[in-house]
This record gives sequence, C-alpha cells and structure tokens, in this order.
Amino acid sequence: MRNRGKKFTAARAQVAADRGYTIEDAMPLLQKIKYAKFDETVELSLRLGVDPKHADQMVRGTVVLPHGLGKTKRVLAIAGGEKQKEAQEAGADIIGGEEMVEKIQGGFMDFDAVVATPDMMRAVGKLGKVLGPRGLMPNPKTGTVTPDIAKAVKEIKAGKVEFRVDKTGIVHAPVGKVSFSAQALIENTHALVDSVVRAKPSAAKGKFLKSVTLSSTMGPGITIDTSHVTEVVKH
Repeated sequence: MRNRGKKFTAARAQVAADRGYTIEDAMPLLQKIKYAKFDETVELSLRLGVDPKHADQMVRGTVVLPHGLGKTKRVLAIAGGEKQKEAQEAGADIIGGEEMVEKIQGGFMDFDAVVATPDMMRAVGKLGKVLGPRGLMPNPKTGTVTPDIAKAVKEIKAGKVEFRVDKTGIVHAPVGKVSFSAQALIENTHALVDSVVRAKPSAAKGKFLKSVTLSSTMGPGITIDTSHVTEVVKH
C-alpha cells in the first residue's frame, strides 16, 4: 500500500468521502486544501459509459475554455505560400512547409501544438510515429488539419483543449490553474463537461457520465455528483 505524506493526508481529511460535491462547492474546497508550493494544474477526470475498443464508441473532441489554461502554447504551423503568412499573423510561433517534417524527424520538438493545412498532410503523415504518441499529430476531427489555419492557431492560443477517451474509458483534461479565481475554474469545468457530453456517440447506451472527479496536480480527488452536472445533449 502506498504511503501518503502528512500534507496529502491532511488535505484528504477535509474532503468528505461519503458524498458527491457540486462543481460550485468542489472548486473552492480544492483551492482551500492545496499545499504544493507551485501553481498546480486543476484536472478533471470523467469515467464514461463507453467501450473505446469499438470505433463507434470513441469519444474525442476539443473545447476552447472561456478562461484559457494560464499557459500560452507554442504553436507550429505547417503550411505553404499565403497560408504561412496567415498563420504568422494569427500568432503561430514556428512556421514552415515540408522542410519542417525533416526537421522534426531529425529531433526538433520545441513546440506544444501542431496545425497543418490539408495539402501538407501527405508529408506530415510521415510523422505519425513521432507526434502520435505525444498527442501532437494534426487531425481534421480536432480542427488541427484545416484550410483555415489562422482560426486553428487563434483557438489554440486562446486555450483550446483536446480531449480523448483512453482505453479504460476515462477522459483526463486540464481546466486551469489553482491560482485562477474559483468562478473562472467553475466556468472552464462546465465548458469541458458540456463538450464531452456533446461528443457522446450514438452507440453509447445507459448512463454516459459514470463518475466525475476533480483534483489538482498534488491534491486528493474530489468526487462530483453527476446528477448536478448539466448534461447538454446535442440535437
């Protein structure tokens, strides 16, 4: 059994183990019991009623959090001609064409997100084994392969978060920093939950949100009562 430190144990003692909290009640509590000396990331974990082994039950998508993540991502744009200029004007940090593929194959990884235009995907496709495991591979489903590369860059800079259910049926995603105001974190959390619910596949049967847990990087998990989470169904 893993031994926990005194600070973690003290923090966990302030979280009721026999109840589910609303997001509105959980967030101030999470901030109150923090003990780490750095500005922790606030994370949300959602256990979904899906079987990710079936392609028609895959849950993935993106959401632009209303208050961002407290960190500006370094964006690489792979495009050609006028699209490079559009990406630069939108705020892309690194811009290039097919030569960027060779540079990345050579070990260059000084970026946090990658966007590309469709015409570049024949070359970018070679990077699947490099970018895929890091969650950086451009994909049309997440809006990172698009002819409107300026919009893609702006959304990522504004705090766009990509989510994807893992093989155990859980979505893990950040919603901000502990130093944010409680209201900003609450609004970011609702935005993420709503987006995950909107991404519910039609093949998923039964209860979709099985459990929701809120935590900071070093802190204990706080169970959220799913009956208090607004389930927005996409019509």
